[in-house]
Amino acid sequence: MDLAKEKSLRRTAADVRLGIIEAVYNAKSGHPGGSLSIADLLTYLYFEEMNIDPQNPKWEDRDRFVLSKGHTSPALYSVLAHRGYFPVEDLPTFRHTGSYLQGHPDMKGVPGVDMSSGSLGQGFSVACGMALAAKLSGKSYRVYTAVGDGESEEGQIWEAAMFAAHYHLDNLVLIIDWNGLQIDGKITDVMNPTPHDEKLRAFGWNVISIDAHDFNAIEAAFALAREHKGQPTAIIAKSTKGKGVSFMEDQAGWHGKAPNAEQYEIAKAELTAARDAI
Repeated sequence: MDLAKEKSLRRTAADVRLGIIEAVYNAKSGHPGGSLSIADLLTYLYFEEMNIDPQNPKWEDRDRFVLSKGHTSPALYSVLAHRGYFPVEDLPTFRHTGSYLQGHPDMKGVPGVDMSSGSLGQGFSVACGMALAAKLSGKSYRVYTAVGDGESEEGQIWEAAMFAAHYHLDNLVLIIDWNGLQIDGKITDVMNPTPHDEKLRAFGWNVISIDAHDFNAIEAAFALAREHKGQPTAIIAKSTKGKGVSFMEDQAGWHGKAPNAEQYEIAKAELTAARDAI
């Protein structure tokens, strides 16, 4: 990846993170930690990887994305807004009564959302169905889905993994946002689902492990996924919960709470400074 493109993506990701903080602060609720950890991956997906058209969100041949960890909707909403699906100015209405930007993605109300999600484990299964539908109908679109590492404790995740390998869904990419934390603490303490790589390979998957905040690594991983045939691909993305906001980073307590006014100003200042320094 050339330096200019990398800098552009990093600046966009910083804007996406600012949108996340804006949304959660104004809602006085939400899930900033896991939204910030996946911001770089979503930025690359929507600005480089996926074949999409913000002016035609329901385009039949578009690539699909399912946010299985639907509680991190601030990340998806911010990316969609910055990609042009709806106004960035609407992000502060997140979770407000009457707003179309509710706490979990709603495919009927939000332009660009391909699947309503939030009940953990189910989004991944839907993505598998989308990928099989593409195969059966002879379509070339690809399907991407993101799950949380804590979400991978759900049995449905592994049923879907078995399904995808059985049907050789090489048009499907599973992204595991591996930040190591869930609402109750470390995932390895709550209900240890690791090692993801060995388990997925045993289920019949192509597996790639990357740094979730390295755009060169992200680009290479998606290229390898496109080239790999006969198996679905899982990208295990090692991330930092709360990435970009110093007091939120690697803190389970920021899984599901909003910053107060003072914390909001600190977060905005840090993210703005990081963007301006790129």
